[in-house]
Amino acid sequence: MLPLLRFARDGKVHSIHEAYAAMAEYFGLSDEERRQLLPSGKQKVIDNRVGWARTYLVKAGLLHSPKRGYFSITPEGQAFLQTNPTSLTNEDLRQYESFRAFLNQPSRRDRPVPSLAQDKTPEERLEEIVEELRQNLAQELLAKIKECSSDFFEALVVDLLLKMGYGGSRKEAGEVLRRSRDGGIDGIVKQDRLGLDTIYIQAKRWEGPVGRPVVQEFVGALHGVKAKRGVLLTTSYFTQDAKDYASSIETRVVLIDGEELASLMIEHDLGVTTVDTYTVKRIDSDYFVDE
Repeated sequence: MLPLLRFARDGKVHSIHEAYAAMAEYFGLSDEERRQLLPSGKQKVIDNRVGWARTYLVKAGLLHSPKRGYFSITPEGQAFLQTNPTSLTNEDLRQYESFRAFLNQPSRRDRPVPSLAQDKTPEERLEEIVEELRQNLAQELLAKIKECSSDFFEALVVDLLLKMGYGGSRKEAGEVLRRSRDGGIDGIVKQDRLGLDTIYIQAKRWEGPVGRPVVQEFVGALHGVKAKRGVLLTTSYFTQDAKDYASSIETRVVLIDGEELASLMIEHDLGVTTVDTYTVKRIDSDYFVDE
């Protein structure tokens, strides 16, 4: 918050986009850090933090927002800078009545308000909680899968690819083959509804690591049916040697480990159900245009 207030000390009206660039420059962020997104992928981290810093400063009366997306420093803000502060926290902002009123709103009463100088913004905290719930669900999914039979797991991975849009439906595109006659292939899914190409599947419900020899055997099975591409899935993980081999061969082999498998199941609502939904809203600025 302090660097943002200092940025505005020239008394000019600045856009929030100017502030994004200025703060990224101030903190010496690399190009990669400037592009870093919140877990939702909907907003840059630097933009989110600058936005909330501006909101808190406006609530305290140190900045003024003449219109959406713009701000300028106030006399109170100039006065604060004249004290030569070395930091600016929520405790500093509490000296201002308007900020205390903001904290004492009924919706915020008895709730601690985090310091933006030390903690995450509200969106970051919310998304961290969502991610924690997602990771817990992923672990539960993998544990549940490992309790099921191999036949069920083979059917599950075919269902997942169909859910992802390959083939169109189980009747049209999915087929599970018995291990006794699969020749190293556990399932077949058409790449598209017309069946112009085919994806061959092998599913490994394992606990330990899946190494290069397993991938090599799968590639051999693909060559046996003249297949161009395949998907090898496991409930565990692949060794680096296995990954390096899969990326070096001409045959297209996609490796999906347990973590990615659970993530894809959650994303495509396979084996999971929604128990609650929370909607985050913001002001519709177009509605308030006074023509």
